[in-house]
Amino acid sequence: MNNKINNIKITQIQSAIGRKYDQRLILVGLGLNKINKSVILANTNSIKGMVEKVKHLLKIENM
Repeated sequence: MNNKINNIKITQIQSAIGRKYDQRLILVGLGLNKINKSVILANTNSIKGMVEKVKHLLKIENM
């Protein structure tokens, strides 16, 4: 059985201007601060929860 954690690539596609403070903090927590910036993160439950709250601002790709 393969125990390797899959990664996801997250790209910010919309600005955080005018968004709730909590959503801005989540973007910072994901390492995103500019439009079209991408990060590759482990696909863990905590990351999935953060992504779910700001999914309207992101593009998500499985790696």
